Amino acid sequence: MAGCQLSDVRELISRALHIYRGSPSLRDMLGECEERTRQPLRIAFSGSLKAGKSTLLNALVGEEIAPADATECTKVVTWYRHSRVPGATAWHYADGTHRSSPVVLDRSGGDLTFGLGSLSASEIDCIEVGWPSESLETTMLIDTPGTSSLSRDVSERTLRLLTPEQGPSEADAVIYLLRTLNDADLRFLREIGDRLGGNAGPLGIIGVLARADEVGAGRTDALASARTIADRFARELESTGLCQAVVPVSGLVALAARTLRESEFAALSQLSRENPADLDLALLSADRFVRSPELSVSSETRSALAHRFGVFGIRVAIGLLREGVDTATELAAALLTESGVSELTEAIDVHIRQRAEQLKAHAALVSVQDILARAPMQGSAELLSEVQRWLANDHDFEELRVLARLRGVNSGSLAANARELQRILGGTGTASEVRLGAPAGSSREAIRKLALDSVQRWRGLAQHPMNDPFAAAAYRSAARSAEGILERTQRG
Repeated sequence: MAGCQLSDVRELISRALHIYRGSPSLRDMLGECEERTRQPLRIAFSGSLKAGKSTLLNALVGEEIAPADATECTKVVTWYRHSRVPGATAWHYADGTHRSSPVVLDRSGGDLTFGLGSLSASEIDCIEVGWPSESLETTMLIDTPGTSSLSRDVSERTLRLLTPEQGPSEADAVIYLLRTLNDADLRFLREIGDRLGGNAGPLGIIGVLARADEVGAGRTDALASARTIADRFARELESTGLCQAVVPVSGLVALAARTLRESEFAALSQLSRENPADLDLALLSADRFVRSPELSVSSETRSALAHRFGVFGIRVAIGLLREGVDTATELAAALLTESGVSELTEAIDVHIRQRAEQLKAHAALVSVQDILARAPMQGSAELLSEVQRWLANDHDFEELRVLARLRGVNSGSLAANARELQRILGGTGTASEVRLGAPAGSSREAIRKLALDSVQRWRGLAQHPMNDPFAAAAYRSAARSAEGILERTQRG
């Protein structure tokens, strides 16, 4: 069966609109669903209070567009969309109507803040920010309040966005920031997965071990310590199918790297030439670093560095400079790698951006299914059955279902073939060469031969009499993925 395209989803929505032509409210819901299929993919940043969501969002965009300090605006759901000029609007209710008020973008204090005027966070429904960023052309980002806020209303804003009582989640994918792995995180991740994926399991959910540099108290090996913890989290979350990956990241270091200034590079270079013993002693804490009289860089400059990089970032940067990094560009690139954000970017690309069309199609089908099931009318039962067949049988969704369950397998033939299964099913990238493990630039004939061999291999494994039902289904799915590649090369 050919993969479900957004054009197929729009045709289904058109038929649903005809069925509900006499119900304005349902037609509006379906119209919003159709409009959503034409919008960029929606990725929400969620997690506990002070997990570093805004800082990580800024790091991924490469600009400071989200206020990171705990102010009124961090208690509000904020949408970031592409626009030709920067601007922000607060949406709120007044006299029973939904109204907009301008938000002032203020950098006079150094860091970005949003001026809300006379409005308080409790009065605001959401804030929309338009920004001329290339990364926002294909993706809308949603910054949500912390889920463990002391204010129940603040936490519920995130719950209403991601796990509403009725209807679909507002997000197509979620970056979930963790400091620990507690029952509240597990429950919320399970709820998010149910809303995003439905019967397909959690689709498009990536876990981030946030502020990873703090795991090792700012030591230069902090990310290695964080990697050990992230691996443990990953095993627990992936075995239950709650996340597709867990990555340790220092968002603060990543943001500093993405926005590194020449003046900061000069100051860090000067610090790298200080007496190592004096510098090591000063870097025992941020406060000691700022106050240390032994260092030649001014206290004001050191305070700014500590605010932007943290102790861990300063230590890593100085280590890199001492090892021979000699330009700001090289230092920024090296710091990005050390921060873990490069690995996260790759995970987002593989699990979310390369699956953008499938994730949007799946979200739309789940929405239509919900409307048809809740409001049966003449002709709706037949359309509901068709939507459910798409959700159950579409191979793109089947790949995602198998990948989600495959992570919990640790024995038997599936475990032995897990890495190759993950690859052919698109778990490491959706390009034909990547799925087949072929060298970049392989000829069409080479791809065709590899695809044919792959079809035969997975078909053979699917027919083994000792397979359990899931193993047989996984191997059949792999064979269909290979068949799809073979079909494309023959059409070529």
